[in-house]
Amino acid sequence: MATPVSVPTTPGEHRAIPPALLNVCFALAVINLSFFPTAYLAHWWITDSAGLGIPTDFVNVWAAGRLALDGHPAQAWDWNIQKQVEVALLGQDFTGYFAWHYPPPFLFIASLLAHFPYAVAFIGWALLSLVPYLAMMRAIVGRPFGLLLAVAVPMAFNNVLVGQNGFLTAALIGGTLYLMPVRPMLSGICLGLLSYKPQYGLLFPLVLIAASQWTVFFTAAVVTVVMAVASWLAFGTESWQAFFHWMPMFSQAFLTEGKAPWWKMQSLFALVRTFGGTEQLAWIFHWIFAGAVAVVLALMWRSRVRYAVKAAALATGTLLTTPYLFMYDMMVLAIPVAFLVRIGLSSGFLAWELPALACALAMIAGFILTGVPLGFGATLIVAGLVLRRASLWRRPEPAPSMVSAAT
Repeated sequence: MATPVSVPTTPGEHRAIPPALLNVCFALAVINLSFFPTAYLAHWWITDSAGLGIPTDFVNVWAAGRLALDGHPAQAWDWNIQKQVEVALLGQDFTGYFAWHYPPPFLFIASLLAHFPYAVAFIGWALLSLVPYLAMMRAIVGRPFGLLLAVAVPMAFNNVLVGQNGFLTAALIGGTLYLMPVRPMLSGICLGLLSYKPQYGLLFPLVLIAASQWTVFFTAAVVTVVMAVASWLAFGTESWQAFFHWMPMFSQAFLTEGKAPWWKMQSLFALVRTFGGTEQLAWIFHWIFAGAVAVVLALMWRSRVRYAVKAAALATGTLLTTPYLFMYDMMVLAIPVAFLVRIGLSSGFLAWELPALACALAMIAGFILTGVPLGFGATLIVAGLVLRRASLWRRPEPAPSMVSAAT
């Protein structure tokens, strides 16, 4: 059996952060923090040397918000109209589409950002969504080191590069899990807000029922309904009709026809398609695997496994069960990594745990540098680490508290 490498400490004493972990995170954080100001000034990011906007994901957020502000929110889901607004904004045409496919509640954020010039909105969105993500990572790890870890993960680079919402998604999933034992209503609010990306909420109802977390369950349901009603009042029935009308077309384009190259997605489904498997074969593999993940999680959340391990398992499971998963969405992987680091700093890292985490993060960096779809393998490594912790600890862990997390 693998044993922790940290030296024993007296109860309540903090273990030292392993130097290798600290040094690697510091180096990666410096790279992430220094790249974007340099890239912006060198016209590699947001705008090019001619002053034209560089086509990337954030353009669909700003364009959808602009259509909503102009009184045409339902047109945000129309690929052709959306692209016309995007081309006019960027000042240049581009191949393909940056389609808007979010539920209507996310138009609240899009329309807010569209009040500002494109570059200001782009940078502001990255910084604004970074704040709750940093707060959750700090809380989960339980030390200021959580802030360094949050900035160091390679997924942060990809998320900021394209102006995506990975920070927000990770913050909401992290908030749901961190707050669940101590502030269940706030946990439910986080989960309800996550409904802007419903593919990440598939496992939560199952786990909440298995764990009898009824306050979280019903609070999330109420928040989801309130958001839907608020968006209906703000953007009209037509926006919901457009969302449901265009979703099958979006699914057809991205999960059947592969309009976004398969290597860009980091799920088992996409991996099968990347290596030439048929759509039917990919769905068979995906649903068998997703079903196994769901069963394991339900059993784990009914067991006496420590809470931090359960939380890490559920965060990892959200990535393993969705077929539609881009690298920026893998910001969520920072949450189980943070829980594993919390466990390691409190009770010692297993002898091979840090090298395995380094390997997982290196695979993500490898995707960013080479385009090889290594994200699914990285998620499997983290899942393996979580399962190993679950097998070692079959006794309950005290629920994380606001006080202990701040110390």
